[in-house]
Amino acid sequence: MRIAHQISKLAVIASLVFASAPALADAITLDSSDVGQSWDFAFDGYSGSTTVAGLTSTGKFTLTGVTSNSYTFSYSMANTTSDPVNSRLSGFAFNTDPNISSASSTGAFSYTTIGGSYPNGIGSVDVCFKDASTGACSGGGSGGLLDGETGAGSFTLNFAQPLTSLTLSDFFVRYQSITGAGNVSSASGTGTLTSSGSTSTGGTPVPEPGMIGLLGGALAGLAFARRRRSQQRLALA
Repeated sequence: MRIAHQISKLAVIASLVFASAPALADAITLDSSDVGQSWDFAFDGYSGSTTVAGLTSTGKFTLTGVTSNSYTFSYSMANTTSDPVNSRLSGFAFNTDPNISSASSTGAFSYTTIGGSYPNGIGSVDVCFKDASTGACSGGGSGGLLDGETGAGSFTLNFAQPLTSLTLSDFFVRYQSITGAGNVSSASGTGTLTSSGSTSTGGTPVPEPGMIGLLGGALAGLAFARRRRSQQRLALA
């Protein structure tokens, strides 16, 4: 009886850890039931393998419409780079599953490229949204967002076949016209999901692998203790 009680307490503690210390997933899976939902990202900045302190930005993506072959979002991007560094946020990108066939966009980043390449070791991306018609995801032009500026618009992702759900992952941004960071003049950044849902929730909770094992072991132990107690009762009957 004491063992079962201890295992039960362990299961409760593990469940509380799940609730109090969520990990945030950097990929989002959505379908038509998610229209109106938003996802917020924080982006860092790096050149090669070196992080550029102060080079940051944020992004919010809101699903506004779904058809059998397309998903439409509104977006808001902000260049939050801080002194002594200055930069120009010239675009953003991500990967899709299933593979995208075409895309269109409006607003601050109204040019798109499918299957381009991002610098700084990132490589191929499924789609990027840019401030200029450069033909590449690596940047160019002179538009985009300077320090402290915010730009908004919308984009539509089109697919060759009807789909029941869509996964977006590997969110990136591109910085150019960088000053105050030594010899770094351009850089990229990787996004981390900071909140999801119609209101800020602190991200999409994902159980830590260690906690999954802890909770699973506790529940298995509890089931074993209950079965053993039942067998003892039958033997005494």
